[in-house]
Amino acid sequence: MPKIAFIGAGSTVFTRNLVSDVLAQPELAESTISLMDIDADRLRTSEVVARRLAEAHGVPATVEATLDRREALDGADYVVTSFQVGGLHPSTVVDFDVPKRYGLRQTIADTLGIGGIMRGLRTIPVLLDVCHDMEEVCPDALLLQYVNPMAMLCWAVAEASDIRTVGLCHSVQHTAGELAADLGLPVSELEYHVAGINHVAFFLRLEHDGRDLYPDLRAVLDEGRVPDTNRVRYELLRHFDAFVTESSEHFAEYVPWFIKDGRPDLIERFNIPLDEYLSRSERQIAEWDALRARLESETGQAMGVERSAEYGADIIRACETGEPLGFNGNVPNTYDGGVLIDNLPPDCCVEVPCVAGADGIVPEAVGTLPRHLAALMQTHVNVQGLTVEAALTGRRAPVYHAAMLDPHTAAELSLDEIRRLVDDLLDAHGDWIPALEGDPVPAGAARGG
Repeated sequence: MPKIAFIGAGSTVFTRNLVSDVLAQPELAESTISLMDIDADRLRTSEVVARRLAEAHGVPATVEATLDRREALDGADYVVTSFQVGGLHPSTVVDFDVPKRYGLRQTIADTLGIGGIMRGLRTIPVLLDVCHDMEEVCPDALLLQYVNPMAMLCWAVAEASDIRTVGLCHSVQHTAGELAADLGLPVSELEYHVAGINHVAFFLRLEHDGRDLYPDLRAVLDEGRVPDTNRVRYELLRHFDAFVTESSEHFAEYVPWFIKDGRPDLIERFNIPLDEYLSRSERQIAEWDALRARLESETGQAMGVERSAEYGADIIRACETGEPLGFNGNVPNTYDGGVLIDNLPPDCCVEVPCVAGADGIVPEAVGTLPRHLAALMQTHVNVQGLTVEAALTGRRAPVYHAAMLDPHTAAELSLDEIRRLVDDLLDAHGDWIPALEGDPVPAGAARGG
């Protein structure tokens, strides 16, 4: 039976969901679940959750918990990463507050945009440390990478490590569920083909019983039935004739059209929840505290065993049994000597249909995307590649260029302002981001208001 190491297991809700998914598979019932986190309290809670899940499923799984990453990784067959470097406080708050001084507003700030750049800079070194440990103690393990910014991290791993990696996100399956609800159809009956880059992938085909569903989606637009929480994506459908995989809340900060300083009419029209992510994160922390208190006071409490929408457990099962599983994964655009998406750079990270099975993860070649969709993706590939370059070379200049080329940032700020914003952010993050070589803005230069 496989050993599955969870690095960042203190993400208790995610860990609970994925461990439950694993233990629900009869073929994985005797797995070793090795939990690791740097926070002893959170780790202890996740250990209690995992043990109670094993009891609830009635399976003889082995549950281990350790603060030592190499110990958790030693001999692992699969490694799941789910950590956040810098946490909500101080790092995520910094990623919101400093740009806000410049009039640059965000919604989630963890994948693309200036917030995604900063999270990438502080996360890539940690993930590569995990990979280097894996190279020594479990070189044949498959890394199931769940940490954002997804594309930047998977790109960096492909550049700097030989560890087998696939990046996993739930945006495709969640979007399919939302579209099924909008169209009044069971999600299990939808047929679709999705490709692009993480969070900017598109439903290239969407069908039901062989019938094209795009006319039905346009009818949702024409008849005024767009859900309030999805106005941005349906507006993109109106103009780009394709449906994107990431939420309207998230996608609004990826492009220059929806969030603009001095344009509250756009925020209201498209129902964009600026800064709401911070309060949501605070609620999640409070929920975790409540969960820990409940676990400590109610010994023997049964755990729920509902399946989540994550791919991870099914991928592990497919690799163990050889029974193939289709899913969308994030992988290097170059595979087995060929390119998966012809009109995106060969070294970038793409999100494409994949099959997990006895041969590991095998991605599907997609060919050429519609030119306008590839062009939109390329604006973000530029930023991702420059951020990865900065993290791997330790140079500051690529960070400036990444921020200057980010669509939302560039639409709001001048070049001088962007340069000063980058310096302010790097100063505010301090040791959370490794020192970068290069000259910051000279002391005394004007700062953002």
